[in-house]
Amino acid sequence: MKHQNLLRLCTAIGLALMASAVVSAESALPPTQQSGSVTYLSGGIGLEQSLAIKSEMRNYPLVLTFVGRTANNGNEYLSDIPVTIADRRGRLLLDASSDGPFLLASLPNGRYTVTASYQGVTQKHVVNVSSRGHARQTFVWSR
Repeated sequence: MKHQNLLRLCTAIGLALMASAVVSAESALPPTQQSGSVTYLSGGIGLEQSLAIKSEMRNYPLVLTFVGRTANNGNEYLSDIPVTIADRRGRLLLDASSDGPFLLASLPNGRYTVTASYQGVTQKHVVNVSSRGHARQTFVWSR
């Protein structure tokens, strides 16, 4: 009987901690934003917000990450990165600045050109968004 009560107590504490972690992750998320028909989320500054955004990635078809390579071959996350996303026809769907190292975007299936700039250096990548999996693109700049 003692063993069952202890097991119940441990289970209750575990569930409470999990619920607290979920609430904490949700409160750490930056607000979603809208640009035309594109809903997006950007940020990832600080551990809590970074973890919250990483847990949200599965809900967005496109995940962008912005990284600077340091002199000693290390990497650091970047923020305030101007980003544009255009469809196949060149129609601009998103023109925003990432508030952190991650930008998550809800886009329909299709082929897109993503452009991002850091310290005057612009990079373009073509990404394919499909229902079969999330498209991920990392932009890396040497610092």
